[in-house]
Amino acid sequence: MSASPPPSRRMLLTAAVATPAAGLAGSLTSDGRDPDTTDRSGDGKAGSTSAGPGPGKADPAAPAGGSGPPFRPELPAEGLVTNEYAHGHPDAGDARLSPDWIVTSGSLFAHWAFGWTGVPDGEAPGPDSVPHTGSAVFRLVSRRQDFGDTSVRSWVFLKPPGATARTPARAWDGGHLWLRHHSAQELYALSFRRRDGMVVLKRKHPEPGRPVDEEGVYTTLATAHHPLDYGRWHRIAATVSTRGDDRVRIALALDGRAVLDAEDREPGRLTAPGGVGLRGDNTEMAFFGFTARGDAGHRRPAGGAYR
Repeated sequence: MSASPPPSRRMLLTAAVATPAAGLAGSLTSDGRDPDTTDRSGDGKAGSTSAGPGPGKADPAAPAGGSGPPFRPELPAEGLVTNEYAHGHPDAGDARLSPDWIVTSGSLFAHWAFGWTGVPDGEAPGPDSVPHTGSAVFRLVSRRQDFGDTSVRSWVFLKPPGATARTPARAWDGGHLWLRHHSAQELYALSFRRRDGMVVLKRKHPEPGRPVDEEGVYTTLATAHHPLDYGRWHRIAATVSTRGDDRVRIALALDGRAVLDAEDREPGRLTAPGGVGLRGDNTEMAFFGFTARGDAGHRRPAGGAYR
């Protein structure tokens, strides 16, 4: 299965003519920057619209090739893919199950072959996520749980965060990437666009001495200030790898620019493989070209083609 190119400006405008614009759809067609940019190296592959970290400096979060099978989930052109109702009622005849994704909260739609949260609200969705999406709390994780040393990349598009009666405005509202997701209590969370403009890496783990199914506790491992523009497509790329001394290194690049590069010296069970996914809080979000590859230790030089 080959990787899909990012959505072109022509694709967005064509879809806008053919489909009534609503919610995120209207914003997509007004985006002034086309994410379908050709790499200037001459190999014809998709490239970054932004400068890399600089001459002679490797991008620590560049997508990596690997020996394992890449995870490149495909979405239909339109419609509900899966939702939290399906997660809670997997044997129900009206449950929409996905072979690639599990939604533990909210709803995942396909819209013009993008993944889309729908317009967020705070109500629990039914089988068809109509009239409610529940996506003010959006939690998406891969069914595959074999991602160890891994690189993940995706195009993402976010609208400014709002709030609901269930989910008041908070500093961390926005978009987040999950790495080594073992459970809702044990994972790495990379916040790539928060309401407060911070980029944050956190480890979530069960509280010592408490039942493992209770809500976990977060430990902040690294922060930076790097607010992305809303209403535009951005490229996120992250790597996670376990070192020989049981340390875990995690790096993040946004639009080709290194933003975070940190080591977790107390990862515990998170040295082991897990799932990958996305989280959204009070935010309408779309994504495209989500890909996870094994062997995060294999790096490309800065300025190389974005694959």
